[in-house]
Amino acid sequence: MASQSQPAFSSSSSSFFVPRDGSGSHPSSNRESTSTSKSTSTSEDGRRHRHHHHLHNNTRQHYLPPFKPRHLERYYARQNVTSRRPLAMGQVKELDPLWQDLDWAIGQMLIMGWDGTEVTPQIRSLIEDHHLGTIILTAKNLKSAQETAKLVKELQTIAHKAGHPKPLLIALDQENGGVNSLFDEDYVCQFPSAMGIAATGRVELAYEVSKATATEVGACGINFMLGPVLDVLSNARYQPIGVRATGDDPQEVSQYGIAAINGIRDAGLASCGKHFPSYGNLDFLGSSLDVPIITQTLEELSLSALVPFRNAIATGKLDAMFVGGCGISNPSMNVSHACLSNQVVDDLLREELGFDGVAISECLEMESLTHELGVQNGVVMAVEAGCDLVLLCRAYDVQLEAIKGLKLGVENGIFTKERIYTSLNRVLRLKDTCTSWQTALNPPGISLLSKLHPSHMALARKSYDDSITVIRDKEKLLPLSESMHQEEELLLLTPLVKPLPASSLTKSILQAKDAQRLAPTPHDTWLHREKGAIMSGEGVFREFGRSLARSRHGKLLHTSYTANGVRPVHENLIHRASCIIIITADANRNLYQAGFTKHVEMMCSMLRTRGQKKSVIVVAVSSPYDFAMDKSIGTYICTFDFTETAMHALVRALCGHIVPKGTLPGTLRKSKKVLKSRQHWIVEEYDRRRDAHGLEELTKAVARANTVDLGHLESMPAACFELSKPNVEEAHFVVRNSSTHALYGFAATYFVDGIGILGAIFVDPTKRNVSVGRSLHRRALRHLLTNNSSSNNKRVVKKIQLGTSYPGVFLGIPIDEGGGVKSWFANNGWDVQFPKRLTNLAIHDLSGWAIPEGLLQSIQRANLSFDLIHGLDNAESVLGHVAANANPEVLELYRSALQETKACGIVRAKGAGDALLGTIIICRPGSPLSTFIPPLLSAVDEGIGGVLAPVIHPGPQDTLVLQGLTLMGVRQNKAHKSAKTVLSWVQDDAYEHVMAMGFEILQSYEELTTAPENWTDLN
Repeated sequence: MASQSQPAFSSSSSSFFVPRDGSGSHPSSNRESTSTSKSTSTSEDGRRHRHHHHLHNNTRQHYLPPFKPRHLERYYARQNVTSRRPLAMGQVKELDPLWQDLDWAIGQMLIMGWDGTEVTPQIRSLIEDHHLGTIILTAKNLKSAQETAKLVKELQTIAHKAGHPKPLLIALDQENGGVNSLFDEDYVCQFPSAMGIAATGRVELAYEVSKATATEVGACGINFMLGPVLDVLSNARYQPIGVRATGDDPQEVSQYGIAAINGIRDAGLASCGKHFPSYGNLDFLGSSLDVPIITQTLEELSLSALVPFRNAIATGKLDAMFVGGCGISNPSMNVSHACLSNQVVDDLLREELGFDGVAISECLEMESLTHELGVQNGVVMAVEAGCDLVLLCRAYDVQLEAIKGLKLGVENGIFTKERIYTSLNRVLRLKDTCTSWQTALNPPGISLLSKLHPSHMALARKSYDDSITVIRDKEKLLPLSESMHQEEELLLLTPLVKPLPASSLTKSILQAKDAQRLAPTPHDTWLHREKGAIMSGEGVFREFGRSLARSRHGKLLHTSYTANGVRPVHENLIHRASCIIIITADANRNLYQAGFTKHVEMMCSMLRTRGQKKSVIVVAVSSPYDFAMDKSIGTYICTFDFTETAMHALVRALCGHIVPKGTLPGTLRKSKKVLKSRQHWIVEEYDRRRDAHGLEELTKAVARANTVDLGHLESMPAACFELSKPNVEEAHFVVRNSSTHALYGFAATYFVDGIGILGAIFVDPTKRNVSVGRSLHRRALRHLLTNNSSSNNKRVVKKIQLGTSYPGVFLGIPIDEGGGVKSWFANNGWDVQFPKRLTNLAIHDLSGWAIPEGLLQSIQRANLSFDLIHGLDNAESVLGHVAANANPEVLELYRSALQETKACGIVRAKGAGDALLGTIIICRPGSPLSTFIPPLLSAVDEGIGGVLAPVIHPGPQDTLVLQGLTLMGVRQNKAHKSAKTVLSWVQDDAYEHVMAMGFEILQSYEELTTAPENWTDLN
């Protein structure tokens, strides 16, 4: 079965489904695009001698309107090009006399690979005896990052000792998603596919990911990246290129492709666009010897498929172009292999589009070409067509035959030596941009990768989280915690697919079968069924199932399905489960998956009519087109690949740990209807005398209606939101019924020291889903983001924060709420990907609490000391410490506590030399601060003491400092006759350390921060 992860190359022994991309490119940081072109005279390059009679060449036409001859002069002037003649041999002599030897020049025109993870006598001979200048590495050559760096260095050393004037180009397919050649889970990061990146809607991410990927492989000695993919998916449902392409919108493909080119260039590598003229709309004829065909006219190609190639070339930054092996059949052109046609390479790519970088042929070992032409004729035709590098992937005897063929091409006068030197100059120019002997012989390897890995892992996780796309969720099944009880059984049904090359499963399988040399590569066996194909569907998705079961803390059943359809085992499991998740991978080309999914959905629909709970979620882990338009699938999610990293992101999305924000690619994104309420409510500023009573009634109604424990709202006074502090600007807003004076909604905002804060937003439970919240949210943000400060200075907003510790009504979004509220904020512009967890905890019965055994001794051994201060006279060091280590509103909370000298104090933790390590606020029961910290309030007189806002300077004793401060605070509360202690604003996972002291969680929140630029359209 072919899945989204389709390799870059096709097998020489199987049908040509997907290109064997032997192309690569390299972005160097300071490069000018200079074009040279062929003259039309026969004497210069001999191209007018056409010997390949099988190609039916029609009268030359100008195919692309934007590049008609009358525009060419202006175009080349823009590109700083003065001549389109090939470089003469005399120009090459200036580089090195060695190149006058034809054998050396021909060696630079070949790109070759081999089987095995070590240097073989054959590849050594190609470098030493035949002067091979470019090597392509594939997954079958690479064990790990460290071994890759070692292997590449050995290859370069062989070339250096053999007298090569310039280092080898080392090319690699590392497209991300399911097409990676180098896999090392310890040092090399997995990023989403091109379509996965496009699903995030962030063009800048394409740059960041491409640069990170290129930097990683560059650390291993790779200098030539075979990417980006610039194909436009004109017929996306049935194209094997799948998610390797960005999508079906030519302009979007251009934007993401150019961003990727820039990322590769800025990492110091060369880039290669592929697959010219297009692999996005191919027709397949079926026989193993048939070649996929482009049937679009050149005018149609010009309007769509060629747009990204044209735009990438126009930047002057694309180093190479991979020319595909597909056929073209239309009224103006009829060629059997594009890379062998002068109409495609010389006329279309060079003349019309103005490309003067390195043109690379499809691998000429493909079966259709060897049967039709033979390798020698094939390499001659590729060079005559205009290719500068001819790709021969791995068969040594075929590679020797190709070298002989090029020499015979010159001897037979099919092309001249000058034609060879034209390509030689392009290749040498490419080498100058991306390598030197200094860098080639000293790859940084693991030392650099280990430094990059933490930041690259964070980028990879965010990229995958942002790419997860929920196309439909009609029945609100997501997250699972909202639609399933923990004790209900979840069923996972997965297809049998081959493990991706870039996966730990593949690595373990290959290690186990190394003796049998069962080593599939991303360019052949991953795409086609072969006798030794690995078909472990359970293996591919087993860890996903385990991870999902752990995350939801519930039982999960897992089995696979095949072309045999729904079997009794499936029916039995479906009857047991409350929710069924079905995984599909390219169901449009693996029709059994579509049939199985529809059958299961029909079964569940019938069971639902009988009153049984049978929810169905379909997840496409490859092409998003599987069920994109099938509305009968009510909940449909897309991940764009099924790497381990993608599956972990899917678990987070299913369980509500992230809110999926991805969108459909290309025209699907544009056609997706976004339903927005058209209701707008009048929002007014809060008036204490008019609205205070209504606000208290509103908060009580919210507390009673919410499934999350919001009991602290029951006794909360309206005055809680009004700080009246000189350093804090505040403004609050209401939506109200002017006739009954009832409040339908309330929002509180604060501005302190560059931070705009949305401290709370309430909506009457009876008025939800009618845009009250949206109207309040919009008005609150407009207030925070406009410079209407009452002070003389203009307000500069650095970031917007959701949640506040002062007043401490909501520290953020309640974690127990599930995913609905977070999803609402995400849909209204908030970045929900990296929240800060804040937790309130309590000891409910202080009378029975005792100091944990050994804690005091640990504090004494750490030489920590603690003291208690009151009043602003002693506060300078404390306030400086808090300002450096906490949010601005926490600083205001400390100022208020220091002013309340009788009811509050500050405990300080000190280390050696009286260094201030941490602080915490202590409050007596009934403290004035309790007005603004609702957990300190009580409907009955419980005597609640407060231990608030621990602020710890980062260091090796963090945990002990926190526990010591908390201990001193609890002891103070006990001394003040408190019956209960509330510990507020504990950050991230530090709550675990105070739970060990006897605290229980009251509520955990997620504080969000977002850049103001997210709301540029509010006015």
